[in-house]
Amino acid sequence: MSDDRETAADAELIGRVRIIEEQPLETRAEAYAAVHDELARRLESGAATPTDE
Repeated sequence: MSDDRETAADAELIGRVRIIEEQPLETRAEAYAAVHDELARRLESGAATPTDE
């Protein structure tokens, strides 16, 4: 089941990146910084750690 969760997370991130890429450069930079901050918080909190089941 972790593959399903990873696929959903990948699809969500790809969708966000596509939306960001359609924006003007200044807005893209801010949006990418926000994505970076969110991903960094997830990694630091350990939320992205898969379970061994």
